[in-house]
Amino acid sequence: MHSKPHPRRIRPPLRQAASGLAIALVLAGCAVGPDFKTPALPKAADGPYTETPLPARTASAQGERVGAAGAGQTLEDGRDLPAEWWKLFHSEPLDRLIRAALDRNPSLDAAQAALRQARENYNAAAGTTYFPSVNLQLGGGRQRAILTGETPSEFNVYSATVGVSYTLDLFGGERRQLESLMAAADYQRFQTEAAYQTLIGNVVTAAVQEASLRGQLEATRELLSAQEAQLAIVDKQVALGALPRSAALSQGTLLAQTRAQVPPLEKALAQTRHQLAVLAGRFPGEGGLPEFHLDSLRLPAELPVSLPSALARQRPDIRASEALLHQASANVGVATANQYPQITINGSYGTQHTVLPGMDVGNTLWGITAGLTQPLFNGGALSAKRRGAEAAYQQAEAQYRATVLKAFQNVADSLRAIDADALALKAQADAESKARESLDVNTRQYKLGGISYLALLDAQRSYQQARIGLIQAQATRYSDTAALFVALGGGWWNHPAAEN
Repeated sequence: MHSKPHPRRIRPPLRQAASGLAIALVLAGCAVGPDFKTPALPKAADGPYTETPLPARTASAQGERVGAAGAGQTLEDGRDLPAEWWKLFHSEPLDRLIRAALDRNPSLDAAQAALRQARENYNAAAGTTYFPSVNLQLGGGRQRAILTGETPSEFNVYSATVGVSYTLDLFGGERRQLESLMAAADYQRFQTEAAYQTLIGNVVTAAVQEASLRGQLEATRELLSAQEAQLAIVDKQVALGALPRSAALSQGTLLAQTRAQVPPLEKALAQTRHQLAVLAGRFPGEGGLPEFHLDSLRLPAELPVSLPSALARQRPDIRASEALLHQASANVGVATANQYPQITINGSYGTQHTVLPGMDVGNTLWGITAGLTQPLFNGGALSAKRRGAEAAYQQAEAQYRATVLKAFQNVADSLRAIDADALALKAQADAESKARESLDVNTRQYKLGGISYLALLDAQRSYQQARIGLIQAQATRYSDTAALFVALGGGWWNHPAAEN
């Protein structure tokens, strides 16, 4: 025999449960704990980056060996930075290397995976917060019992039940927890963006460093050739008795000192190449990397400088710190909600069949239960956790302020460096030009017997130092320009895929 209750019998309880759930969701419109708001920056943040004003245009340097690095740069306040800011250096090999690094760098892959994990953690929590938990349970078995008379009977029992469970979020604890997970996902998103900008900045800096080392090696080898030729002349003059033996020893010492500078430069160049390979996601021995020279780079003529009031929304590290502050604020709400009652509603609907010899008995079963849990005594643990969450929020707020201050310092330092680098290159270009002219004059005078050999050696040393100093000053302008772009946030918000 198979029996089922009339369908109308199950509708009123389900309708009442649905109505109760709707009322509970309306009551759950408020959530305990603070509502997060982005911290307002102090008025000082609306002022200039530096204590004393900077010139609108940097100094320019002239000279045969200065090249594009000597051009003046204009600071354009309020202009937005492009997302692909490295293209401002107009180097196709640099652009290719950066794109390869963005595609293959394992650190970026790890950051992206962490971001996906954070987002899926949020999705998992959202599913249990906004929707009830529904489970299906199937069962079957064989039993032996005395049903009628004294003879035991063996029969099969089958059941199928759908269970529904939902915790009413009356005080917003679940929503605050979801808010915390959303903030954690935001933090990871901005950490990922910071990793992108750090990688790009490191590639540009390493490429400039390689170009600088190549220039220093080239200059040192040119000096070596000149000093070797000079030593050959001195040796002949010593052999003819025109110069004392000490002159050859002095020239040989200078040559040895210059030659000793080559291995460290070669080592640094090789290590920089290794660094570029790893940044691009390659093994150092793979090869195929482009070579960089200072004359292949172009110094950006215009420097977009974001307004100070916009910096806090553009620096990934500030946005990440803000997300941590948001998470700490939400955790205060979670800890507060845990001190209030929690109501859980459970419902089930299913059927059970008992298969007897010649008979099939079926029943439809349903049930609705509700439970309330109110913490009464826990030794002050919940209150202590709430106070701890409030202290964590205060810590996050202080760390946010420190991050903002550090960001403004980075920009101020970079702007000052841009101005000072231009002046330093101009002075170094003048020094190199005068040192080269002095060396030419001293060389001619020495050949005519007008000066001593020691005076010629001093001129050679001065020119060598000035030539190396000029190359280093050129590279510093490129590196500090890239550092300014990174300090301003890297323009990530202008990327088509960016989510502000």
